[in-house]
Amino acid sequence: MSASPPAARIPRHLAIIMDGNGRWAERRQRPRTLGHRAGAKAVQVCVEFCLARRIEALTLFAFSSENWNRPQEEVGALMKLFLRMLNLEVDELDRRGVRLAFIGDRSGFPEAIRLKMAEAETRTAHHRTLALTIAAGYGGRWDITQACRHLAAEAAAGRLDPQAIDDAMVERQLGLAGLPAPDLFLRTGGDLRISNFLLWQLAYTELWFTETLWPDLDETVLQMAIDDFAERERRFGLTSAQVAGGAA
Repeated sequence: MSASPPAARIPRHLAIIMDGNGRWAERRQRPRTLGHRAGAKAVQVCVEFCLARRIEALTLFAFSSENWNRPQEEVGALMKLFLRMLNLEVDELDRRGVRLAFIGDRSGFPEAIRLKMAEAETRTAHHRTLALTIAAGYGGRWDITQACRHLAAEAAAGRLDPQAIDDAMVERQLGLAGLPAPDLFLRTGGDLRISNFLLWQLAYTELWFTETLWPDLDETVLQMAIDDFAERERRFGLTSAQVAGGAA
């Protein structure tokens, strides 16, 4: 394994699409739900990795707004797994100083899960070691749409001048408000797309894809992504000369 890159070249915020659970199980001729259970271990790997490297924020795409259209048996199994993880993992996250938050439309989730989400958020809200955000019932278009609805309502009520709306104001209404935009996006499973994940926030994020299926993710794969990120020049619309000269 290569040496860790300097702290300045480690992303502050890592965003991940956890893809490949179903295919992992199918290749073993097992039910897709087994792949989801196996994938839960990779979440622990990611959290440990971020804690060890002092990465400030980790956002995981656990369940998209489109995933509700999957077979009911699979959706039901995912809900049971989600509830089980909330029951088992929050104690450890709390002990490690991890702040847990959820973004997305919670209305479709069973009440027991919604209550556990809220309890976990309240319990860990004061932590600052790592901001772990789980995107559940989430879609990037939904995120932007609900932000627009809120600003439109404020304008209609006369509390906001529409001409005053700028990028920063929209961003404050999005799910990841208060966190830096992701520096590095990682997707497992081999697909080369962002699948309606953090559409606003990924505007200048570095993208990294791997054929590794989510349950097989380990520290070596994560380190490869970090090492590749460390070698990239991030220009944010500037020229290389401007970046070299310290322009911002």
